[in-house]
Amino acid sequence: MSLSFDPAAIDCPVGHHIGGRLVAAEPELAVRRPSDGVAQAGCPVADVAVVDRAVAAANAALKASRWGEVRPRERVRALHAFADLIEREATMLGRLESVVSTRPIAQSIAGDVAVTAEQIRFFAEFADKEGGDLVPTGSDRLGMIDSEPYGVVGAITPWNFPVSMAGWKLGPALAAGNAVLLKPSEMTPFSALMLAELSVRAGIPAGLVNVVLGDGPTTGNAITGHPGIAKVSFTGSTVAGAAIMANVARTGIKPMTLELGGKSPQIVFADADLDLAADCIARGILANAGQVCVAGSRVIAAAGIADALLDRLLARFAAIAPGATWDEGTNFSPIISQRQLGRITGIVEAAVDAGADIVTGGRPLDRDGSFYAPTILTAVTPQSPAVTEEIFGPVLTLQAFAEEEEALALADHPTYGLCAGLYTRDFSRAMRTSRRLQAGTVWINRYGRSTDHILPTGGYKGSGIGKDLGREAYRANRRTKSVLIDL
Repeated sequence: MSLSFDPAAIDCPVGHHIGGRLVAAEPELAVRRPSDGVAQAGCPVADVAVVDRAVAAANAALKASRWGEVRPRERVRALHAFADLIEREATMLGRLESVVSTRPIAQSIAGDVAVTAEQIRFFAEFADKEGGDLVPTGSDRLGMIDSEPYGVVGAITPWNFPVSMAGWKLGPALAAGNAVLLKPSEMTPFSALMLAELSVRAGIPAGLVNVVLGDGPTTGNAITGHPGIAKVSFTGSTVAGAAIMANVARTGIKPMTLELGGKSPQIVFADADLDLAADCIARGILANAGQVCVAGSRVIAAAGIADALLDRLLARFAAIAPGATWDEGTNFSPIISQRQLGRITGIVEAAVDAGADIVTGGRPLDRDGSFYAPTILTAVTPQSPAVTEEIFGPVLTLQAFAEEEEALALADHPTYGLCAGLYTRDFSRAMRTSRRLQAGTVWINRYGRSTDHILPTGGYKGSGIGKDLGREAYRANRRTKSVLIDL
C-alpha cells in the first residue's frame, strides 16, 4: 500500500481543543505547504481570553478527575491506551503532520508517530515507580521528601518535529499528574489538535490536554505569563527562549525547561572509520534538511583525512531525493517557509563574502516550494557567519585541525552547547575529549538521538536549561516538599 496522498484531500481541523472538544475559531493566519507554497488551511490566534478559558478548563479537569491524586497505575493505563490510539491512527496523524510540515510522509509515519507513541509509554511507566523518599534524620524524627505535580504545565513546541515534540511535553507532564496547555507552532498546528482528540478517546479526562493555536507574541506570551500556569516547557530558538524567560520574570516566578538552539560540532580524528563518519555526518545535516536543533553542522576533521572525508560526504550529498512531503519517495525535506529559505541564503552569501568557499550547493533548488541544496563550505574561520550562526538548513562547514587541542578549541562555541559528535577508534581519546566538550550530549561514533528515551537531552550555555526525555524530564514535572515529623 502506498503512503503517498493527495494534500487537497486532507481536511485539517481548525480551532482550539479546550475542555475535551474542538472549539471553532476564525482563522487569522494562512498555513502553507512548504512543498509547493499553497495555503492548506488557516490558523486562529488565541488571545488572553482564550488562554484564560483553556487554563480554567485544565484546572477544572484536574479538580474533577483528581488526576494527580489517583492511584498512579490508573494514569499508566490511560497513557498506554493513548499510545495505542496514536499507533492505530498513525496514517491520519502522519498525513496531518506531513501536509504542512517539512516531514516526508514515510518518515512521519514510521518515525515521528511511532516514536511519539513509544515516548508516551516510556513516561507512563514512571508514574508508579517514581515517588518521594524517606531520609535519614535523628531517631526521634521522621524525615520525608514528598513529591507532587505542579498543576497546569504550559508547553510550546516548534515546527520542525511537531508530533514528536508534543510527545516530549505531554508524556512526562501527564504521567507526573499534571494537566497540559499546549501551543504548537502556527506553521504546523494540526497534528497537535488530533493528539488532544485521541487523549480524550483514550480515557484521559477531558480538559487535561488542551491545545490552543496561535503565534508567539500573542498566544505564547499569554501562556507563559499566565498566573494559572505553574510550569513552562519550551523547545525552540535561543532568541525565543530568552524572550520567554523575560516574560516569565515580568509576570511572576515559575520553573522552566528550555531546549534551545545549537551549532553542534563533529570532530573526526585521523584514526576514525571514515565511511561510518561520513554516513553519520550526512544524516546529521541532511535529516529534515538540517532543520534540527541538534544538526551536526560543523565538521572539524584531522588535516590528513579531511580531503578523503570530503569526497565521501559529496557522494552522500548527491544521493538526496527532494520532493513533496506527501510523496513516499521523498527523502530530502523542503525548508519550512520562503522566509527561512531567504535567511539560509543570506547567511551563506555572507559567509562567502567573508572568505568561505562553496564546494557544493550554496543556492535554493530550482523547483516549486522552498528547497535549499545541500551545501558544504570550506575555508571558514571561527568568525564566519556560517560557523557562528544557527542556520537551520542543510549547510555544513568543514574545518581542519592538526592537534587535539586545536580541535577542541574549534569545537567550543561562544553561544551554543547542545550536542557534539566524536569519531575515533581510540577509547581513551573518546572519553578524554567527550569530558572536555561543552555540550549537553556527546555522541561517539554515531550522531543523533536513539529510541533509548532514558537518555535526557538538553544544552549548555545558550542551548537551554533543564532536560527533556529521561528520568529528569519526569522529575522536572513534579515538585518536592520536605516533611519533618517529631515522633
